[in-house]
Amino acid sequence: MTQVLRQLPKMKDERLIVGLETSDDAAVYKINEELAMIQTLDFFTPVVDDPFTFGQIAATNSLSDVYAMGGDPKLAMNIVCFPNCLSPDVLAEILKGGADKVKEAGAVVVGGHTVEDEEPKYGLSVSGFIHPDKVLTNSNAKVGDLLIITKPLGLGIINTAIKGELADKDAYDIAVKLMTTLNKYGKEAIDKVGGVSSLTDVTGFGLVGHGVEMAKGSGVTIKIDHKKLPIIPQALEYASMGLVPAGAYANREHTADDIYIDKKVPKDVEDVLFDPQTSGGLLISVKESKARELLEALKDTPTESAIIGYVVEREDKYLIVE
Repeated sequence: MTQVLRQLPKMKDERLIVGLETSDDAAVYKINEELAMIQTLDFFTPVVDDPFTFGQIAATNSLSDVYAMGGDPKLAMNIVCFPNCLSPDVLAEILKGGADKVKEAGAVVVGGHTVEDEEPKYGLSVSGFIHPDKVLTNSNAKVGDLLIITKPLGLGIINTAIKGELADKDAYDIAVKLMTTLNKYGKEAIDKVGGVSSLTDVTGFGLVGHGVEMAKGSGVTIKIDHKKLPIIPQALEYASMGLVPAGAYANREHTADDIYIDKKVPKDVEDVLFDPQTSGGLLISVKESKARELLEALKDTPTESAIIGYVVEREDKYLIVE
């Protein structure tokens, strides 16, 4: 996909604060000195069978990109691909699930577009707002920062087990709770505490992929302590059974030249590092002086957060797991 994007004509606008130049989560366009618009789009195929829950997960994932820029979502439009062999009632439940999360975000659904397809797909195009001076990108991590993640890892592995009908009820329930929890709450903690240098959400490229993007964009090296990673317990069990999604292997290959993983890191934990997350948490690079305060504020959110590493001067590799 990166190779394709490189072939596109370069479009410049003096009001475009964030565009294609970085690997950020959304575009940001300055409207005036007090207001900028955040624009993003995301959709995917079902990860669970229940249509309402699928709608919730897809919407939560789409809204996340606005929070990952430090903004607040305001408008959302549905993006739907739907087969004519399924009942319209299924589509209605998907849209109800999406609307439920848009409402929780404090935004509104204002329409959308539907096309016929062989497999259901759903997501949102989301517009949000932010002050131009408060935009957070994935390319501004500072040496000395600590790294915080706001959701446990292993969602891709759990989803693989769900699709294979091998996931137990506890694993399913944990995964659904995490995937339907808005990153709104992590973003609100950031607003309360401050001190954040760089921000992204952990989704399809996994922790390693998004960590490499942050390190490259910032010109630094990120070091992660594998023992401090919050991981869904069943994810390690399922990884040891070989229930690792194909995307994890693609992520491993894509980042191979940019990372170093110590041999003491267990194989199942290593799999989790590359695991593509669906509606994952925020990865926050924050000043050391603010890290503990932010972690304390995050305790009031619905998910588990942890300090997992720190930022150092550029070394031979962009990301090191110890």
